[in-house]
Amino acid sequence: MTGYRLLFDKVLTRTDPEQIHRLAFAAIRAAGPVSSRLPHPGASVRAMGIDFPGPLGLAAGFDKRGIGVEALAGLGFGFVEIGTVTGRPQPGNPRPRLARLRADRAVVNRMGFNNDGAEAVAARLARRRPRAVLGINIGKTKVVAEEDAIGDYEFSTGLLAPYADYLVVNVSSPNTPGLRDLQAVEKLEPLLAAVRRRADEVTDRHVPLLVKIAPDLDDDDVRAVADLAVARGLDGIVATNTTIARDGLRSSPAQVEAAGGGGLSGAPLRRRANDVVTLLRGRVGEDITLIGVGGIGSVEDARERLRAGADLLQAYTAFVYEGPGWPRRINRELARGLAPPGGAR
Repeated sequence: MTGYRLLFDKVLTRTDPEQIHRLAFAAIRAAGPVSSRLPHPGASVRAMGIDFPGPLGLAAGFDKRGIGVEALAGLGFGFVEIGTVTGRPQPGNPRPRLARLRADRAVVNRMGFNNDGAEAVAARLARRRPRAVLGINIGKTKVVAEEDAIGDYEFSTGLLAPYADYLVVNVSSPNTPGLRDLQAVEKLEPLLAAVRRRADEVTDRHVPLLVKIAPDLDDDDVRAVADLAVARGLDGIVATNTTIARDGLRSSPAQVEAAGGGGLSGAPLRRRANDVVTLLRGRVGEDITLIGVGGIGSVEDARERLRAGADLLQAYTAFVYEGPGWPRRINRELARGLAPPGGAR
């Protein structure tokens, strides 16, 4: 057992998960970026016109405020996605709102897009000296009505697109009431068109646009989103977000009940997330970048997702369980003898 695993199992699991997150993130930022590049050039991937130093990046949710991008990249992530950022600042849902299911190597969160809001995050990013590849994930402010969602996303886009290497429209978190309804194609299409138009208005470069979808969509709905992505000329799809399902867990029913509602991430998501990537790749062909996320805990998991058709990967929960040395180790292992993933774009 590594030193971190011993610390996690014996000490950190006895402390409130959100408090541990805050303290660990503060320590990462205090240490600063270890390096601006991964020490293994064979891991680099070109996708969406961007050179990623490694295929494994950090998923949205860890850095909601854009305060530690370079420090996180310095741990060995090939890119960092911040957010979800909403148009207005919001505190998120009442605590406790984060729980671990250790037997399942899983986390349950109902954070509710707690963040500083688009204006504050944009101001912070304006002071940043970019080194890492940065994705920005945007979502709907909770108090904004569904009929006003497009304007809310446009507001965030106008402020944040100039600082993004790529932009992700999040319509798939289970923790904002009504948000997942926006995944329906008839609602998603005008939303994506508006975000694309606004991004083009505020910057003279093409900012790649992606949509993040839920694993809980049925296969027909996944195909419908894939067809929309092709029709609208999206640059990519992030698959998948957390799940509301609780099937097949090793944790006891009492532990699952104590963890409460919200989105489940981690190892139990691996199979469905893998299937969604396979389904998407078969539908969109080779012209759209797929970022595979959900249940990637080992280099074998990562290779499986790449074989399924992902070009890039993201993780969060395994980083929590495995510690700060994990992302560099996975990207290093992927660089050893790995064929170019999915046809890099």
